[in-house]
Amino acid sequence: MTDSVPTPSSNPNPNATANSASQRLKDLGQHSCSRRLFLLGTGTTIAGALLAACGNEAPTAEVSEADVPVGSAVIVGNFIVAQPKEGRFVAYSAACPHQRSKITKVQGDTVMCTAHGSVFRIDDGSVVSGPSRDPLYPASLSESDGTLNVSG
Repeated sequence: MTDSVPTPSSNPNPNATANSASQRLKDLGQHSCSRRLFLLGTGTTIAGALLAACGNEAPTAEVSEADVPVGSAVIVGNFIVAQPKEGRFVAYSAACPHQRSKITKVQGDTVMCTAHGSVFRIDDGSVVSGPSRDPLYPASLSESDGTLNVSG
């Protein structure tokens, strides 16, 4: 005796075919998954990944005010800390706005991305020469007892 498998042409009831396919999967130890259940599981997985990514703290750095020369800048971790005029400090992300390469070179009152050659002013982060069209990304800066705390 052979098992007959209903086909759409031999079975006028389409639900019977779907139900028998579901039953065959269960008989084999496998479970069917509805579209709703699949989307719910996928959405939950994506939401969990996004929440985990949001849990990281923003990078921070510290530098002594005395280590930042007047009219120039220093690169500390992922940040540029500058003192364009005596007593005035500013901070930027060291990620070049062009393609996010790290800015690694200080040249007097400018900083340069050596990956593609973009140059930026330390006083306001504006572009001196491209290829970047966007200014440096500002970073948060606070001072406590002669120490500059940068975050972003």
